[in-house]
Amino acid sequence: MQKAVKKVVIHAGEYCFDHEGTHVHTLLGSCISITLWHPKRKIGGICHYALPKNPSPTSKPNPRYADDCMKLFLSSCESRNTKIREYEVKVFGGSDVTTKYPRDMATSERSPIGEKNSVAAFELLLAAGANIVSAHVGESGYRRIIFDIGTGDVWVKFRTLEKTAADLRSLSGRR
Repeated sequence: MQKAVKKVVIHAGEYCFDHEGTHVHTLLGSCISITLWHPKRKIGGICHYALPKNPSPTSKPNPRYADDCMKLFLSSCESRNTKIREYEVKVFGGSDVTTKYPRDMATSERSPIGEKNSVAAFELLLAAGANIVSAHVGESGYRRIIFDIGTGDVWVKFRTLEKTAADLRSLSGRR
């Protein structure tokens, strides 16, 4: 990892597009982060969205939603005279952070939000002609990621829900 000149931490509903020397950090559960990296220009972006579709779209995209994040990515690419297909794209998150679903819910309603977020990411990226080079999605747990915009590398630390629960019990003094 190259030394960061600038460190940015983003949370759910935030978006960042920057240049070489920037490291972007975030923590994911059921949310999704998509990273875009342009290998020649050493620029890139990352989003951290919580839901697949904006129920009340406006002229100003809200990075809390997948469909609006795609608008932000396309706008950032256009403002830098690039195309989304020129970027290496990676997708992270979409965990199932719940363990129980009521049995009386319709099948589509029982689908975990992490799964819905993952599906939205791939559908939107493929529709836009993006070059998806890797993904680390699904399972049950949390991901801490660091995106180096200078190299396009993304470091992922994955922790299962079981290990996270054990950590919390340990911190509280319970076994």
